[in-house]
Amino acid sequence: MAERTPWEIVLPDESATEDLGRFLAEILRPGDLVALSGGLGGGKTTLARAVIREIVGDPDLEVPSPTFTLVQPYEGRTGQAVVHADLYRLRGPDELVELGFDELTERAIALVEWPDRLPPRHGPTLAIDLSLKPEFGDDARLARLIGGGGLGGRLMRARALRVLLDRSGWGEAERFHMQGDASSRSYERLVNPDGAKAVLMISPPRADGPPVRDGKPYSAIVHLAESVHAFVALDRGLRALGLSAPKILGEDLEAGILILEDLGTEPVADQNGPRPERYAEAVKVLARLHGTSLPSVLPVAEGRDHVLPPYDREALLFEAELLPEWYAPYVANSPLPPAARAAFVAAWSEALEGLESEARTWTLRDYHSPNLIWLPDRDGIERIGLIDFQDAVLGHPAYDVASLLQDARVDASAEFELRLLGLYARERKLRDAEFDMQGFARAYAVLAAQRATKILGIFARLDRRDGKPGYLAHLPRIEGYLARNLAHPALAGVRAWYAEHLPRLCPTEP
Repeated sequence: MAERTPWEIVLPDESATEDLGRFLAEILRPGDLVALSGGLGGGKTTLARAVIREIVGDPDLEVPSPTFTLVQPYEGRTGQAVVHADLYRLRGPDELVELGFDELTERAIALVEWPDRLPPRHGPTLAIDLSLKPEFGDDARLARLIGGGGLGGRLMRARALRVLLDRSGWGEAERFHMQGDASSRSYERLVNPDGAKAVLMISPPRADGPPVRDGKPYSAIVHLAESVHAFVALDRGLRALGLSAPKILGEDLEAGILILEDLGTEPVADQNGPRPERYAEAVKVLARLHGTSLPSVLPVAEGRDHVLPPYDREALLFEAELLPEWYAPYVANSPLPPAARAAFVAAWSEALEGLESEARTWTLRDYHSPNLIWLPDRDGIERIGLIDFQDAVLGHPAYDVASLLQDARVDASAEFELRLLGLYARERKLRDAEFDMQGFARAYAVLAAQRATKILGIFARLDRRDGKPGYLAHLPRIEGYLARNLAHPALAGVRAWYAEHLPRLCPTEP
């Protein structure tokens, strides 16, 4: 159902109208207008009452028709306001001003009966027309819904979600919000009446952002997944290798909705840092993956494939440039001059030279503690549960090893890191006697430094641009990892740049 395309629902009785109201309450946001039209007895107040009760969290709340008060405000259980209005007796637009309608509804969900009395409006609007349909039953009604201003997309996804939950056996499940990441994806835990659990992943197709270089948006340059298809392809590919990615229990690829096996919440690290046994298995997962010949094209569904993009130098450089763009101004309180930025790019171009020609493998890209789950009831490397791999690319095997051992959220000593690098090398040599540890170590230092550089820029951007300062707490740890990496001779040019422009990130002894 595209924006502005009607959705018609037959409501056989009053309880069905109330069910529709509870369903709509899930998708409404402050600033939305629900325009309720239809003749007397069509069910407008019944529908509005069900929406209000759900938002307030009181199924027995008295919600009288505002025929005489014209406007009635309510406060929801999470602090959001909802306003119920009946404009049948409105004498003119001046009376709306006297009622303070605009002020009341500016940051509220507005449910308006007889909305034809309102002036033209721009913004998220859901028009609902209710009419009696005696041919379907004595109490039957027909609801015709049309969303606009972005609300149509929400309605479409909510409808698709309801269909998927019912079709997959999770229609009666309670839904609990799960803490997400820094992306636009959202997650919920589903709990069925019998206690069974699953994870709901809502990842609508990514809209292109503004062009930032050569007419391309940021997501295209650094090869971020544009739809849930990438997750599905990688999930099935990982499971085919015997790794513990979650089973897909239900899917709507076009809406970007998946129901996934719940792998639990047992971490591989705790407040004291990495759990050695668990990190060792995570390292072995990578050695197994990197020691296997892997395809670059994976099936998604019949007739549809996903092509893993290359983690090329353009992407790596563009990510690194987040540091001079966001982090440097954050710590220096002023932007870097153009000459310094040009020198930064030149230094990194030299450091990254030759990495593209080395062995390519699936680079999961976010292979670190928040996305690894310990599964004690399984055996061997199957004890590492894998999530959040939709942005996987074809890259150097050192990248994911660095992602694990230099986790932005976990303190790992240099001694611990070196010990697990040795484990990785031993595991790789079991599969490939010609594995070049010296070459791998060079690539590891370069890509670990690139990743730390990128993350410093991203976390500063999350604070400055997106109003998420919580990520700043991790900056000292990432700065420490970067200083550790810059000691490698392969990064001499990059280290010289830092020594001149951001000496706080440069090790005191090369």
